[in-house]
Amino acid sequence: MRRLTADVAIIGGGLGGVAAALAALRRGRTVVVSEEHPWLGGQLTSQAVPPDEHIWVEQFGVTASYRALREGIRRYYRDFYPLTDAARRDLQLNPGLGRVSKVCHEPRVAVAVITEMLAPYLSSGRLTVLQPYVPIAAGVDGDLVGSVTLEHVRSGGTVEILAPMVLDATETGELLPLTGTEYVVGAESQAETGEPSAPPVADPSNVQSIAWCFVFDHDAGADHTIERPRSYDYWREYAPAFWGGGMLSFTAPNPRTLEPEVRTLRVNPDLDAAFNVEDPRIDAGDGDLWEFRRIAARQTFLPGFYASDIVLANWPQLDYLDGSIIDTPTRETHLAAAKEQSRSFFYWLQTEAPRPDGGTGWPGLRLRGDVVGTDDGFAQAPYVRESRRIRAVTTVREQDVSVAVRGHAGPARFEQSVGVGMYRIDLHPSTGGDNYIDVECAPFEIPLGALVPVATKNLLPAAKNIGTTHITNGAYRLHPVEWNIGESAGELAVFCIERSLLPRDVVSDPELVSQFQARLIESGIEIHWPEIIGY
Repeated sequence: MRRLTADVAIIGGGLGGVAAALAALRRGRTVVVSEEHPWLGGQLTSQAVPPDEHIWVEQFGVTASYRALREGIRRYYRDFYPLTDAARRDLQLNPGLGRVSKVCHEPRVAVAVITEMLAPYLSSGRLTVLQPYVPIAAGVDGDLVGSVTLEHVRSGGTVEILAPMVLDATETGELLPLTGTEYVVGAESQAETGEPSAPPVADPSNVQSIAWCFVFDHDAGADHTIERPRSYDYWREYAPAFWGGGMLSFTAPNPRTLEPEVRTLRVNPDLDAAFNVEDPRIDAGDGDLWEFRRIAARQTFLPGFYASDIVLANWPQLDYLDGSIIDTPTRETHLAAAKEQSRSFFYWLQTEAPRPDGGTGWPGLRLRGDVVGTDDGFAQAPYVRESRRIRAVTTVREQDVSVAVRGHAGPARFEQSVGVGMYRIDLHPSTGGDNYIDVECAPFEIPLGALVPVATKNLLPAAKNIGTTHITNGAYRLHPVEWNIGESAGELAVFCIERSLLPRDVVSDPELVSQFQARLIESGIEIHWPEIIGY
C-alpha cells in the first residue's frame, strides 16, 4: 500500500476542503487533499450549482479568500471572454445574469480559479491532491485518528494517509462512521432540540432531498430529443401530496407560503427584455426557471458570440424524495434514481412541456456536458444539501438564529465565533415526506464549538458536517458558509499543531480562543457582523 504523510489530511475536495487546504498551506504546512470527482470545488463545480449568497456579499459577510475566489471568477471572464464594454466595466459582473446570485457562472470557470489558487502549493510539493479517491477505512487508537485509507474509484488501488490532524470535508461526512466519531443524521426530535420546526419523533432517514443538476441551452430549429428514460412513466405519474400537481410540470410549492405555484420557462428571452434583480427578501427570483440559475447570458457577451443562453437546472422538480443516500445499503439505487428523475424532467421539457405559444415541448433544448465535464450533460455529482453532523461541543439550534423565535435582535452572536454567514433556514422537501421548511433567519455566526467533536480528538469537520441540527443545517449549508467552515477548520488544525494542542483544549480555554480568533481576523476571516456607528 502506498503511504503518504502530511501535517493535515483533508478528505474531500469540496468548497470546505479547498478552503481548509489554502488556510493550512498559507501557514506553511504540508497538506494532502483527496476528492472523489474530477473537479475540486464540490457544490460550486462538480455539483454545478452557482453560489447561493446573502444580499451583502459584495460589501461584507464572507472571508477574504472567498472574496478572492469570487473576484477571480470575474477576472477570468474579463481576461478570456469577449464581454461587452458595459459588462467589462461592471464591477459586479454577473456573467449569467442569474437571479439566484450576483455571480452566476460556468462551473469550469470556478475550477480554473481554484486551480490557480492551489497551483503554487502543488508546484512546491507542499500540496498533494489525490483524485479520484474515496475513504474506505481509518486507523483509530482510542479517540485519536492515526490514518485514513483511500481507495481509487476505478483501479481499486489504495493509499494510506498519516497526519496529526484529519479534516472531514466530504459531502456526507464519510469519515465520521469510519473513525467512530459520534454523529447525528436526519431529523432530531423536538424533545431533543427544543426547535419549533423539529418533528415530534426523530427520523435518521429524513434528510433534505438531493438533486442531480444538468446544464443545457437551446439550438433553435434542431432536434436534440434524448432517448425516452426507462422510468419516465413512473416520474410522469409521480405527484407528492403537497406538491399541487405532478413532479413533471411547472408547478411546485412556494417555499415560504407552501402554496403551489406555476413557474415559467422563457426560453432565450429577448435580448432587449427588461432585467430587474428583485430584492430576495421579497422575491426569491425563482418564478422563471430559465433566468433563475442562468450561467451565461447572451447580452453579457459581444453580439453573436453565444447563439443561446446557457442554463443550470437546479429546480424543485429535480428534488429526489424517494430515499436517503446516507447510512443505507440502497445508496447507489437512490443515486441512479435521482439522475433518472432529472433526465425524465429534461425529456418532458423536450417533448411535453406546455409552451407559451400553445405547443408542447422544446426539442431544441440541448444538454451541455462540455460545460460540466461529463458525457451526458448531467453534473459529475448530485447536489447534496445535508450531511452527517458531528455530535459537537456546541450545536446551533433553530432558536439561536430564527427571527420568529428571537426577533430582529441583530446578528445571532456566539462568543467563540470563528466566522459569519447568512441565509434563510431553507430546507427543501425531504425524504421523510416533509414539504419545505423555510424560516426567516438572522445573520449568524459560526461557533468554534460546532467544529469540535465531543470525543474524537484530532478530527475536524470542514463542510456541512458541523454541529448543526437538521433544521439549522438549512442555513449553514450554503457556499460561502461552507468555505468559511473549511477555512476556519484549516486554521484551527494548524493552530493546534503549532502548540501541540487538541481542538478541545482550545475551545475550553478563553485565552486560547481569543488568540485563535485574533489569528482568524489576521487571515481575513470576519468573526462578527459589522456594527456601523458614527465617529
